[in-house]
Amino acid sequence: MKTLYLLRHAKSSWKDENLLDIERPLNRRGRKACEIVGGFLKKEKIIPDLVLSSSAVRARQTAEIVIESAKLSTELRFDERIYEAGPNRLLDVVRQIEKSKKSVLLVGHNPGLEEFLDLLTGTTESMPTGTISKVVLSASNWAGTGDQGGTLEWILKPKHSQNVRVRG
Repeated sequence: MKTLYLLRHAKSSWKDENLLDIERPLNRRGRKACEIVGGFLKKEKIIPDLVLSSSAVRARQTAEIVIESAKLSTELRFDERIYEAGPNRLLDVVRQIEKSKKSVLLVGHNPGLEEFLDLLTGTTESMPTGTISKVVLSASNWAGTGDQGGTLEWILKPKHSQNVRVRG
C-alpha cells in the first residue's frame, strides 16, 4: 500500500495585479496556514518520502514552508505538469513516482486536486486553500494508482479549523 497526501497550495496574494498567475506568492494568511499544516505533520510524526510540488510560486512556497515548519529533511521536487493539472494528468504524475517511495506529499491546485481526490477515493470534498488530506492507496506500487482505488482517511482544513476530520 502507498500513502498519498494531497495539499492544496495556501492562500495567495493578489496585491500585484501585473503578476502572471503562476508567479503569485503566498499572502500572510497563506503562510500561517502552511505553518499549521507543517506543525500538524510534525505533531503526528508524518514524514513523507517525497514532496512533489507544482512549479507555481505559491505552491513552491507552500511546500517549502510546510517542510520547514515540520522540520522535515524530505526530498523536494518541483514538477511543472502539476500546475493547472486535471485529475488524469495528476494520475500520470503519481504513476511515475519511484517504487521505493512509500508516502508522497503532492502540492497542487484546484479544481484538479478535488477532482483527483474524487477519482482516487470516490469521495467529493471541498479543498479550500491550505487543505491537506491523507489517501491510502490499495495499489502496491505507484504505477497501479487509480486502478485499485484508495481511501480518504482524513482531511485538515486550516482556515476553518485546526481539527482533523476522519472519514470512516
